[in-house]
Amino acid sequence: MVPIVLEVTCSFVTWLCLYSCFCRLNRQRSYKWSCRLVTLLHGLLVTFLSGYVVFLDGPWPLTHAGSPNTPLQIHVLSLTLGYFIFDLGWCLYFQTEGDLMLLHHTLSICGMVLVLGLGKSATEVNAVVFVSEITNPLLQTRWFLREMGSYHTPLGKGVDFLFVLLFLVLRIGAGACIVYGMVTSPKPNWLLKAGGLAMYLVSLGFMVEICRFVRRKMGKKSPSMDSQSFQG
Repeated sequence: MVPIVLEVTCSFVTWLCLYSCFCRLNRQRSYKWSCRLVTLLHGLLVTFLSGYVVFLDGPWPLTHAGSPNTPLQIHVLSLTLGYFIFDLGWCLYFQTEGDLMLLHHTLSICGMVLVLGLGKSATEVNAVVFVSEITNPLLQTRWFLREMGSYHTPLGKGVDFLFVLLFLVLRIGAGACIVYGMVTSPKPNWLLKAGGLAMYLVSLGFMVEICRFVRRKMGKKSPSMDSQSFQG
């Protein structure tokens, strides 16, 4: 466990240092701007790495739930865990997020700690990370577009459409398959199964907010989504 703890610590320090660098380079911008840049970079990097693990390195999460962690899975989860610790600390310090987002971060951290401690089930948790983080770059993009006054453009509409589509297909659809495979498999720890169900309920909570956003947009009302509810 010592190497894993060191790896998670290095990940946390790296994200914190990167945030500090962004704050120095963007003195005219808010702290949230710099934090969003870190979130965007993490989303892009972890989506690529977790996607590589799911589709190329393996094993397949729908058939190998509860299998021993591979070295690459450990590296990806350690990198992600360090980021979530940083982001949760930032959210608590600046008090910018709602209860649903804080619950999402807390469950994510507990799940990754449990998996890294047990030495198994990183297969399905890595898949959950993939379906969760793949929409994150789009979410950060729409926030930056709004901050720069370019949200109400064809580009902004395209980002919104792609975000909603990927969220429903991957986070809700594929996420349900992953959670079902985790719950029905005899190998994963019961705490992990409960955590997986709780994470999916959080995703359903986000889906309710997205449906409200789509309804407002279809009704030609204010199309701005609550930035406090959608970060992960």
